[in-house]
Parts: sequence; structure tokens; C-alpha cells
Amino acid sequence: MQLFVSKFLFFILNQVSKLSWKNAFRLSDFLRWSIFSVGRYRRDVIRENLRNSFPDKTDAELSRIAKDFQLHFTDLIVETLKFRTASPECVRERLQGDISIMDKFYNDKTNIIYLMGHRGNWELANLFSSLCFTHECIVVYRPLQNEASDQWFRDLRTRFGAKLVPMDCIFKELQKPRDKPYVVVLANDQSPNPKTAFWTRFLHQDTGVFRGVETIARRYNLTVLYADFSKVANKRGYYQVAISTITGCPKEVKNNEILEKQLRILENDIQCQPHNWLWSHRRWKHKRPACLKPEQTLN
Repeated sequence: MQLFVSKFLFFILNQVSKLSWKNAFRLSDFLRWSIFSVGRYRRDVIRENLRNSFPDKTDAELSRIAKDFQLHFTDLIVETLKFRTASPECVRERLQGDISIMDKFYNDKTNIIYLMGHRGNWELANLFSSLCFTHECIVVYRPLQNEASDQWFRDLRTRFGAKLVPMDCIFKELQKPRDKPYVVVLANDQSPNPKTAFWTRFLHQDTGVFRGVETIARRYNLTVLYADFSKVANKRGYYQVAISTITGCPKEVKNNEILEKQLRILENDIQCQPHNWLWSHRRWKHKRPACLKPEQTLN
């Protein structure tokens, strides 16, 4: 029975992917109403995250951001379904920006770790990376517990040749010999284990950060880039990428400096376009361990 339900569900999802973009966004409008107005999905989480992150904003301003985020959230759902079957031309059209720095690094045979936050449409960003970068594209991900769902997303993310590697296997993967430079693509703004996290201030709150990014960069001497994906105003489903360099010498910077720089860029980008982030995520569900003094976080 469970197998039948899964097959039926994914049949429906694949049919939705065939909708026109106009009808897809009509579906998004309906989903926004049903998920947030009727279902009240994580409204308290969103409200608390926004209030703590923007203490200087009025209730009216926070309400406006929340409503804009809700539509962004449901747009992400239908966009992801559309990108399951979208053409390469569609991907290039809907995400644009200057990526010439990637060509330069490829010509210099430079391996890269390419960071992003949960801004824009990260599934589109993954497809764009594997389609438009000359580097071998290695996408780091966390497998889903549901096998059918995990397979659906693996099929999506590998459409244009990306190699999908679970986070637990990335160190072993990068030890393999390669014929050309590679780029490791990952999002690094989830909530980690509080006992092993790097702790800092982010959006006015104590925030834990995964240390793995810096460990990978140092061990394999990878140039660290950060990519922001902003929404194009008044054009649903269109995004702009801006790439900046965090460091080309990861072994020479202070411990945790890569993580700090990443968060400062992300924080500034969120403030510039506040509805464009995953506010429904319980990002601050963990608290800084009492045994960890503030000065210890920079070591």
C-alpha cells in the first residue's frame, strides 16, 4: 500500500512539472493560501525568527516580510517541480549573473568549494552549477530517510551531470584522482550539533555553524567562494547570482575566519532582501552550550 501511495504521489508531482509557468504560479498562489492561511504552517516559527532577527522593524514591516516569504516558499515548491523536467535553456534563462571567475579558476586548474545559503532556489542553483561550470561539479547533500523521495531528488540534482555525494562521504570522495578541476557545492546555513558547532552572532542571535566547510577547505587547499542568489523584482521564478571570493589561501587564514566571512555576507544579503531566506526552518532550535564561553568560539 505504501509503495502504491508513493508511486501515485510522484506521478502527480511529475504531472505538475508539465504545467506552464503561468499555471504553476497560479498553483503556488493556492498553496500559499492553503498552507499558511488555512494550515498555518510554522507561522509561530516564522514570526519568532523574524522578530529576533529584525528587532528594529515594526510589526507591520515584519508582517509584510512574512507574507512575502510565504509566497516565496510556495514558489520554491512549484519551481522545484518544474525544474525536474525543465530544459537547459530554461535553467540558463531563469538564473543569470557573471560567472567568468569560474572560467578563470578552471583555466588555472584551481579546485573550489562553492558555498551558498538557503536563498533563491537552491535546486536551480545546483542545476545551474552543473550545467554552466566547466569544473566537475560535486554537490554535497544529506540523504532523505524516505527512499522514494531521496531518489526523486537525486534524479533532479544529477540531471546535468552533477555528482551527488553525502556529507559523510565527502572527504573520501575528494581523495580520488581526477582529470580536471572540481567544485564542491554546498549550502552551509543549517542547524548543526551544538556541541561541535562554531558559535558566533548572526542576525542578532547566538548561532551555531557547521565546521565542515572550513575543514574541507583547509585539508584540500580549496579556494572558497560564496554565491548569493537574489530574486529578480517583479519576475517570479527569476534569480540573479553574485559570486564573491572568501579566500584563496584557506590554510593561511585564522581558524573560523572562513565561517565568519560567509555569515557576514549572508547576513548582509538577507538584510537587503529579507523575505528571500528559509524563515520556516528552526535555525535557532539549539542554544549555545553553557560550558562554552564566548571567547572559546573563536579558537
